[in-house]
Amino acid sequence: MTEISDAELLRTIGEFIELGHVENIVAMFKQEPDYYRFTGELLRDERFMVRMGVVILFEELATVRPDDIRLAIPFLLPLLTEEAAYIRGEAVTVLGIIGTAEALHAIKPLLNDPEPQIVELAGEILN
Repeated sequence: MTEISDAELLRTIGEFIELGHVENIVAMFKQEPDYYRFTGELLRDERFMVRMGVVILFEELATVRPDDIRLAIPFLLPLLTEEAAYIRGEAVTVLGIIGTAEALHAIKPLLNDPEPQIVELAGEILN
């Protein structure tokens, strides 16, 4: 059997999410928790449907695998300083879904973000 590269796997996950097959990706993440390392790259995807699908993915995983979703935190933290506001916002949203003390602590600095929508989002999550 041929190994597939991380780039191929990431592309496949993004395509499945874009097509609305989030349940398949939930099953993959349940089977292989190492896939949480792709979270940051998926949220950097230019396709809105992929980013929205990641939020839906985490909402589902929070229900079925609440202890595992924290594995994504290290891959979300770098996104909080991205230049693109939409990426910072997506990272804040997913960290809010994760909801651990570590995730919520990481959101606090965004209460001073230059983008008012991110400040509002961070405030809603932290309240």
